[in-house]
Amino acid sequence: MSGIIGHTMYAILAGKAAEHRRLPIVPMLHRHYASYLCGAYLGCDVQTMPEAVCVDSGNEVGYGTVDLKQSPLTGGEVTPWSLQLNDKRYRPREIHRTFYGRAHLVFGWNGVDRAHTVPWDHLADYVAAVCEDAMEHFGVGERKMAYLMGWLAHIVGDSLIKSIRPGIELNLLGGTYTPKNRPIQDLVSYHEIGVNELGLHWPALLHDLAETPVEPIQLHYMRIAGPKGRLAEDFPNAWAPGLAPLLQAVLRENRRYQAIRNPRLIERYRLQKKGDQWECRAELSQQAGGLRYPEMVQLAERANFRHALWQMAEAIATLFEDVVQRAPSLQALPQQAGPSWAELTARWKKRTPPP
Repeated sequence: MSGIIGHTMYAILAGKAAEHRRLPIVPMLHRHYASYLCGAYLGCDVQTMPEAVCVDSGNEVGYGTVDLKQSPLTGGEVTPWSLQLNDKRYRPREIHRTFYGRAHLVFGWNGVDRAHTVPWDHLADYVAAVCEDAMEHFGVGERKMAYLMGWLAHIVGDSLIKSIRPGIELNLLGGTYTPKNRPIQDLVSYHEIGVNELGLHWPALLHDLAETPVEPIQLHYMRIAGPKGRLAEDFPNAWAPGLAPLLQAVLRENRRYQAIRNPRLIERYRLQKKGDQWECRAELSQQAGGLRYPEMVQLAERANFRHALWQMAEAIATLFEDVVQRAPSLQALPQQAGPSWAELTARWKKRTPPP
């Protein structure tokens, strides 16, 4: 499943919770909203790249690290995809093993590198150090700060939805986060909450997210750079500057391939009217144990899915608050108003596509 729908939704709702708490980061998030949402996905999930190439069409398909036996475009054969850098090729799973834990900090490290896992009660210290370094060593612009807040939203969101940390009360088709309930979470987030309640225009939102530039601060917070600043003082382990060229190539690839994925995801989650009811694609229904879309909506209601999202947003906003308390650079951000939520909603409201 996509991943991007859930993480984008968590970040959007966390931003609203942060606004309710009157955190000083909120105007900055609104001024650089696309970068905030990009950080909430590509700031962590570096495996966002093809898994294979469709033999019949020549198009890249799949999602890195998820095995693919046949092309989702034609049903035909696929060949493995790899990222080439100079004279070496890297498969997505190798890239994932190398970088995933470095982005997720509190989980996801492999083998002997698990010793570098950042304890949960040090997460705010880590992110605050990065924020201070961002202003001191990476120029005066705010955009990178919005990206960092998105990155933090992803770490917290993944930790809670995957039950690495407690805090989410959700029993949907037998669990909090399962292969069967992921289509339900994505579809309900996309349509019932995103479109119907928040007025999101997903095509524009996802397009803008993928178009944001690579942020050099990401190499710093993943410790794939020369050690410097508060982060190097407080967390001197695990620095690997020799991997910088590979990570830079990966981050560019993430954005390139996400732009290809976006229209596919939009089509995947499109609903069709059949009689007096909306229905989702057959493969999503099959993955959810044969449930039709109206049944998915009802099940999500019974499971209090919206309450789980509220818990998610509050947990992320709490980490935002903890980081702000530790980072004077965030406390000093300009507070002049950016676009309001109403203005963003008006821009992103559902539009009828041209004939």
